[in-house]
Amino acid sequence: MKNITITDTIRYIGADDKTIDLFESQYVVPNGVSYNSYVILDEKIAIMDTVDARAEKEWFANLENVLEGRLPDYLVVSHLEPDHAGNIQKFMEKYPEAQIVTNAKALSMLPQFFTLDMSGRSIVVAEGEELVLGNHILTFVMAPMVHWPEVMVTYDKTEKVLFSADGFGKFGALDTEEDWTCEARRYYINIVGKYGMQVQALLKKAAALDIRIICPLHGPILTEDLGYYIGKYQIWSGYEPEDKGVLIAYASIHGNTGKAARKLAEMLKEKGVENVSVFDLARDDMAETIEDAYRYDRMVLAAATYDGGLFPCMENFLAHLRSKNFQKRTVGIIENGSWAPIAGKLMKASLADMKEITVLEPVVTIKSTLNKTSEAQLESLAQELTKA
Repeated sequence: MKNITITDTIRYIGADDKTIDLFESQYVVPNGVSYNSYVILDEKIAIMDTVDARAEKEWFANLENVLEGRLPDYLVVSHLEPDHAGNIQKFMEKYPEAQIVTNAKALSMLPQFFTLDMSGRSIVVAEGEELVLGNHILTFVMAPMVHWPEVMVTYDKTEKVLFSADGFGKFGALDTEEDWTCEARRYYINIVGKYGMQVQALLKKAAALDIRIICPLHGPILTEDLGYYIGKYQIWSGYEPEDKGVLIAYASIHGNTGKAARKLAEMLKEKGVENVSVFDLARDDMAETIEDAYRYDRMVLAAATYDGGLFPCMENFLAHLRSKNFQKRTVGIIENGSWAPIAGKLMKASLADMKEITVLEPVVTIKSTLNKTSEAQLESLAQELTKA
């Protein structure tokens, strides 16, 4: 049973899930994930979101433990994705006097997930409206497309707490000791990354608030050095490189393109480039590759020609970059082909659809295996990358 005290009147009642293999059926979570939910205890009691159905029993046990026989008055719903809204119907059935507090868009979407009779059981809030619990005053801030259209965040004016929905979340159970930035970056880029403009709009609203604690729906409660976390979100949502470095992502059929990628990495390190990461797109975690593409200011794509097109895992990687609004980077290209190399042309065409991408010329062309000519081209590419 988990009962974490955030303040004298705010309790954590979420749950860790270490049995999940893939978050959203696509992201590897070796240290699990937390489903966060909170209770504000006042004259009126507000529950801040539920949790995934996978954690139903633990969540209700945590809730009843904190309530100590009292009945909740409100369930504030900030986001309807099932990992947060999974127990809305069971909560409303268990506590028939409670009301749902949410915005009009979320209320309209509720019937898509639940068979709830909401007659007289909902309070619809809009931008800037308030709900008084007694001493606590909750202010609602709309955050559409961060990262669903119905999302809102809640600011507790009394305790200066921001309940930030999926914002400032990360992968990993709460009892996991690990660096926040790495897993928060992978979480943000892969889940929210497409919606940088909308995140920037929310950050602008948040800048007007005196925030002392951030309570996200995944990951740890943030209580210190909030400027660090907000600064990371400013960088990520602005699509700016976080660090100087080079990601080399390769798609190799028989290993020769991979050898070229690793050779380039050696050249770059010899030239003093400290941050060089190399990913095999056929085998390595796609989400981590996407994370480093956003983290570093330069990238190299290396791919073999396959059936007159691109090797599929490179096509998949480029599709992910496009879907996450990838931009503002310098890119080098390596192509390989035994008789009609066309991968370079296709990768350049794909990059042309992205904003502010500078492609280094010329494309390095390998015909089957590295030789003196193609190694010299790699050396030239390495030199250009160090200048970029």
